[in-house]
Amino acid sequence: MLEEKNDNLQEADGKLEIEISDAAQNDAVQTTDSEIVAESPVSETEKEAAATNEVETKNEVETTNEAEETDHQDALDAITNSNAEESEDETLKERHDIPMKDYDTFSLDALVDELKKLVNIDKVMSVKDHIEEIKKSFLLQYNHLLEEKREEFNASKEDPNEEFEYHSPLKSKFDEYYNVFREKRNAHFKHLQTNLKSNLENRLAIVEELKELINPQENIKDTLKHFNDLRERWKNAGAIPKDKYNHVWNNYHFHVENFYDYLHLDREARDLDFKHNLEQKQKIIARVEELVNETDVSKAFRELQDLHRIWKEDIGPVSKEHRDSIWNKFSELTKKIHDKREVLFESQRANEQQNLEVKKDIISKIEVLGTEKVNSHSQWLVQIQKVEELRNEFFAAGKVPSEVNEETWASFKSAVRNFNAFKNSFYKDIKKDQNDNLNKKMALVAKAKELQESTDFGSTTPIMKQIQEEWKQIGHVPKKYSDKIWKEFKDACNHYFDKLKEHKSEENADEVAAFDNKKAYLDILRAYQLTGDHKTDLDAIKQHIEIWKSYGKVPFSRRHIEGKFNKILDALFEKLSLSKKESEMMRFSNRIDSLSDSNDTRKLDNEKIFIMRKIEEVQNEIFQLENNIQFFTNTKNAKKENSIVLEVRKNIAVHKESLELWKDKLKQLRNLGQE
Repeated sequence: MLEEKNDNLQEADGKLEIEISDAAQNDAVQTTDSEIVAESPVSETEKEAAATNEVETKNEVETTNEAEETDHQDALDAITNSNAEESEDETLKERHDIPMKDYDTFSLDALVDELKKLVNIDKVMSVKDHIEEIKKSFLLQYNHLLEEKREEFNASKEDPNEEFEYHSPLKSKFDEYYNVFREKRNAHFKHLQTNLKSNLENRLAIVEELKELINPQENIKDTLKHFNDLRERWKNAGAIPKDKYNHVWNNYHFHVENFYDYLHLDREARDLDFKHNLEQKQKIIARVEELVNETDVSKAFRELQDLHRIWKEDIGPVSKEHRDSIWNKFSELTKKIHDKREVLFESQRANEQQNLEVKKDIISKIEVLGTEKVNSHSQWLVQIQKVEELRNEFFAAGKVPSEVNEETWASFKSAVRNFNAFKNSFYKDIKKDQNDNLNKKMALVAKAKELQESTDFGSTTPIMKQIQEEWKQIGHVPKKYSDKIWKEFKDACNHYFDKLKEHKSEENADEVAAFDNKKAYLDILRAYQLTGDHKTDLDAIKQHIEIWKSYGKVPFSRRHIEGKFNKILDALFEKLSLSKKESEMMRFSNRIDSLSDSNDTRKLDNEKIFIMRKIEEVQNEIFQLENNIQFFTNTKNAKKENSIVLEVRKNIAVHKESLELWKDKLKQLRNLGQE
């Protein structure tokens, strides 16, 4: 309270300045007298030593007092500044009722949803800080996403004149909601500014009237009535600019105290008022003593703000004898709560420091990924997934100290940008190769289309087969062209070879005769009955197969008769007691012969690819089973093979038998190609 007065001594009446000057003179006289009395019994040396000690002690006391006063003032300033801001706009008080979330951990979708909720709150300034935090978090993430999209675009664009464009529905929604907030905020400020200036002028006028109250010539009752009217007007005067708050309030309270101290009022009435004010302030102190033990420090500080406001704005002065002591008590308790709040802030700063370490670790991991060389698309997909997970961890890690926030964000962006550049260089090389492959395949497509209507089958057929072989040797093309160009090539080739087969079927009378013979032979085969003698029946079936083959090829359009023959054979094989392998190989041999007779090279190639894949699958399965059985047999306690081991061995034997069968089929196919 004394500090508040001293800030305004220039505006006080001359009486106070004179009294202070007189008091200072009295102190000086007393000091001089004491020095005179003390001078005679001590020597000059002793006087110098005593003076030195006195100065040192005085300096220590002053230093200690200054430190304590500084700590107290920091606590009071924290309260005063908050109240000054809220006095300008009372809606700011309500912002403390809305929790401030860690928006840095929110996704873009969640940030937009949270913004939508907040802009619908009527008290726009109560959510101002929250919305600005949301805006900062949203733009950080969105700009990062935008940079990634731009880099992807630059890496994949083919037309150098094409400009980057990216439209996000989320960004549109965010802008829409933020514009609503901005319009509401501007309307609020416009209304607020209209009133602040007039309220300030009104309060300054009240202070001027308070100065004039100290007039011994005026009737005391009239003066008191005027004083009470001024106090009532002051309460209802409204908000003023926060930068004027302290100065205006201190002036007002100084002159209120001046009025009580220097105006010759009715002493009994004044003492009753002092007593009432003292009781009210003691109640506030009692409540603050309870708040010192409040576990929710933020809640305690908020209530302390309100109590300071009541102390300062609603309760009048107390008598001089209590004025300093009760204020010192209040400020001492205020400092305790302020210190607890500082401890809380230190804890928050420690958490922010931990978050910083987490983010630094994430950045270093991304930097490492930006230097690891991988040579396939599948491996790059793994790397990209790792970076995406690290990116999500970064945004979920929480706030870092504000002084390193920009630096941390810049390091993160740089690490991600370097990774993307490293990745894009790989895909640029691949894209160049794929574009070269695309040009080669497009040339083959053009050639196939040019030849698809040819009727010179003797010279065209070898060329078309050569084109197909060349196609197989060319690597991948860009994905967006792959399906389209393959369909064009396949359709052209199929068109030609279908015409070739139709032509052969039409002009070959032998094939028609072969069909008629095979059709008649099917009836004979259906009527055939097994004798029961294995060798005799097997030889008979082989004989039927040879007779069937001897008839030769049938027209392309009538190849379905081969399927009917195979079904009859399958039924006969099932009745024979052949080994599984022998039966399977006979079926396979007959099937391959029919494909070979039809000159369907595509189906033969597809059959070969299928068998090679099956061989690989069976070999992998055998390898896995042998590894498993090795695990069981290598254990120290494995004295004999258990049921699991026996079952695994049985499976291995079955798979090996299957492997031999597939290898025999592949061998037969390859021998067919050599023929």
